[in-house]
Amino acid sequence: MINSEQYLVHKEPYYQPQGNEVTLFEAAYGARLPVMVKGPTGCGKSRFVEFMAWKLRRPLITVACNEDMTASDLVGRYLLDAGGTRWLDGPLTTAARIGAICYLDEIVEARQDTTVVIHPLTDHRRTLPLDKKGELVAAHPDFQLVISYNPGYQSLLKDLKQSTKQRFTGFDFDYPEADLEADILGRETGIARDIAVQLTKIGAAGRRLKGHGLDEGISTRLLVYAATLIQHGVGARDACRMALVRPITDDPDIRQTLDHAIDATFA
Repeated sequence: MINSEQYLVHKEPYYQPQGNEVTLFEAAYGARLPVMVKGPTGCGKSRFVEFMAWKLRRPLITVACNEDMTASDLVGRYLLDAGGTRWLDGPLTTAARIGAICYLDEIVEARQDTTVVIHPLTDHRRTLPLDKKGELVAAHPDFQLVISYNPGYQSLLKDLKQSTKQRFTGFDFDYPEADLEADILGRETGIARDIAVQLTKIGAAGRRLKGHGLDEGISTRLLVYAATLIQHGVGARDACRMALVRPITDDPDIRQTLDHAIDATFA
């Protein structure tokens, strides 16, 4: 028997709403509608889903999707052991059985022939066929499917089919406004307000370079890393170079531009 308690989020995750997304998600969950969360890397998509699972008091099973993930990785497979063969449910099947929120993070990283297995769970059927086992799993009444991806960082080969997209309700996420982002940095790391404000200015400078030498802007997550380093005694300029510049680009001109912005901010 699966113990759903192990999947509960017991401690409230810190999440600062940017709009009415909490109310809208609650409505979607009340109707058991599947949800798609779209937004840039490190803007708080996963934290939001974790927060909502805590708020709704539902188990949360998260799957980090990747290009090597197969349908069996999601639904389950037979395993060999000393007693012969036994079936092991995958995370999607487990979530459907116990009434958890199943969160497929960065779903476009998975192959399209893998993602089609979610289709029967996202319409009126709310079922999951286990073809290898010859079982049709009826989703628990509390089950909900949530997916996320970054629409600004994908190729034509890495996009969801329309037949998949149109099975979901959707949210657009973005990086927080400067004041809210500074609040988040302070709450997450304890950094002084003036330094948090300076970090958000550097983040904004980096985001303006997206599409002009950078594939992705400086995320809120990276700003939290920089603030954490500063809180651990690293100088502000070194912390910013380490957390905000070196991870996102190897282009010498872009690095120089961002380094100048850091020097000017922390002059």
